[in-house]
Amino acid sequence: MKIFQDSTQQSFSGLSECQLASGKDKSRSMDVKNMREYMGWLYYQYLLITGIYVLEPWEKSIFNTVLFTMVAMVVYTSYVFVPIHVRLALEFFSGLCGEQPESTVALMS
Repeated sequence: MKIFQDSTQQSFSGLSECQLASGKDKSRSMDVKNMREYMGWLYYQYLLITGIYVLEPWEKSIFNTVLFTMVAMVVYTSYVFVPIHVRLALEFFSGLCGEQPESTVALMS
């Protein structure tokens, strides 16, 4: 075990800083490669789950365009209208709990 540790230390001590930096670059490129493979795997899962792997390329593009448009509209609508509804709901439930609105409190004082 000690022999293995010594040989490992000797191999790293013999490397220059440039060689160690290139090793870091290799690990970064491996991370990018793994990320690209993972994204490809996720896309493949998307094709299988939705069943569009059997469609023609032009049909896939139409399906993806419609799906992307619908998702974008839901996200935009949620961003615009959900805060308004949450505020109105909070005002409604605070009124049910017996709290007075600020305008009434200001008039009474």
